[in-house]
Amino acid sequence: MDRRDPGGLLQEYASGLQNLTLHARPFLLGFTLFLDKPAAGILSIEQEAVIMSSKLALLGGPKAVTQDAQAVRKVSAWPIVTREEEKGIVDVLRRGAMSGGEITREFEKEFAAWEGAKYALGFSTGTAALQAAMFGCKVGVGDEIICPSVTYWASCLQAYSLGATVVFADIDPETLCVNPADIEHRITPRTKAIVVVHYVGHPADMDAIMEIARRRRVKVIEDVSHAHGGLYKGRKVGTIGDVAGYSLMSGKSLVAGEAGMLTTDNLEIYERAMALGHYERFENFQTPSLKPFEGLPLGGYKYRMHQMSAVVGRVQLKHYDARIAEIQKAMNYFWDLLEDVPGIKAHRPAKDSGSTMGGWYAARGLYRPEELGGLSVTRFAEAVKAEGASCSPGCNRPLHLHPLFNTCDVYGHGKPTRIANADRDLRQPPGSLPVSEAVMGRVCAIPWFKKYRPAVIRQFAAAYKKVALNYRDLLEGDQGNSQAMGRWNFFSHS
Repeated sequence: MDRRDPGGLLQEYASGLQNLTLHARPFLLGFTLFLDKPAAGILSIEQEAVIMSSKLALLGGPKAVTQDAQAVRKVSAWPIVTREEEKGIVDVLRRGAMSGGEITREFEKEFAAWEGAKYALGFSTGTAALQAAMFGCKVGVGDEIICPSVTYWASCLQAYSLGATVVFADIDPETLCVNPADIEHRITPRTKAIVVVHYVGHPADMDAIMEIARRRRVKVIEDVSHAHGGLYKGRKVGTIGDVAGYSLMSGKSLVAGEAGMLTTDNLEIYERAMALGHYERFENFQTPSLKPFEGLPLGGYKYRMHQMSAVVGRVQLKHYDARIAEIQKAMNYFWDLLEDVPGIKAHRPAKDSGSTMGGWYAARGLYRPEELGGLSVTRFAEAVKAEGASCSPGCNRPLHLHPLFNTCDVYGHGKPTRIANADRDLRQPPGSLPVSEAVMGRVCAIPWFKKYRPAVIRQFAAAYKKVALNYRDLLEGDQGNSQAMGRWNFFSHS
């Protein structure tokens, strides 16, 4: 018996709908699908019958999303830029203060207070902030960092510039973050740090990771570029490890234009990070090992934040908590509507865990092809897009399979940079990280709602629901997933 159709009532109801005219069925679909979900979390027989009986848009049926394009854009537009940012930027330009530091220092103070950290240091990019975090943790020639393979390259690739290398760990298939169970056996005497990425907003399992790190005496670097303002068991991500790096580029949930931030409670890490690329602030340090070299940047870098970015960041931070509260309300509403739908599962912490997704950057859904007759996520996404909702298959490609981590000699060592300063060949061939290599076919990008507009969100949820419940119609013609699925980055640079 179909668990969704006790006694065959759904089939009987649906068969009656087949006689509806082409004009009447879209109206009934629009009227019924977008009613509020019943308190019990289960669609009524009538509502589900309409979904089941309506032909998929990909196959010539009516679209589930009928809201006009302007209403949809208002729900997803980002970043929100006001006259306050514009006024501040013009002031910087007119004063010729673009390369100054006084606004950035104010931003740092405000960011540290908001995050709950002792120190914050502004950077030109999140990439630079994470490199400085590694340098702050004394990652150097011959050292190793451990990092998940499914992430943006800037979580780890800067290790090359420090003479170090990367050992990749597998991910948890539910959180999509590094799996603590795959970390400890990868720690060697050369391991200096574990880079923990709160991937696409989901907090990693920090309790388990910190227990391993403290016992094995390695540092923990949190990459919070996807998870600004997120909580792990009531604690803000970025305050749990030894140091954290954040991207603040214009695609993120917390925006400063093109910038990064580092936070830590450790004075030596803070001063080492500053010494790497902030020559104008490298003076009167308290760390004895740094004092003889004051005045010049140890890394030969200039990493200060542009003050127009600092202006934008200050204004955005002031409004950020209210804005992500609305994002969380909208995104959780979307997933609540889909809670009992087969094939698609929310990528979010449990509601009673004290953990949150922050700004839900690059939001993903967990796809379950086995619940939909093996339908590929590519075909599923194609059908959802035809319904008028956004959806795309995959996520970041696993880094350990890219040639840069296997064959490329970046600096002329005469051997691949990955192993140039290593004591062994630590390259990881196909098959070495099975979850990371299979995840492409088990996740999809979902709408990132910035505004709580139930009428629009219900229609988007209906598109996903309609496709999932009519999956059998899509099996014929399913070409499967492409080997080239996914991307090395999310942001579209135009």
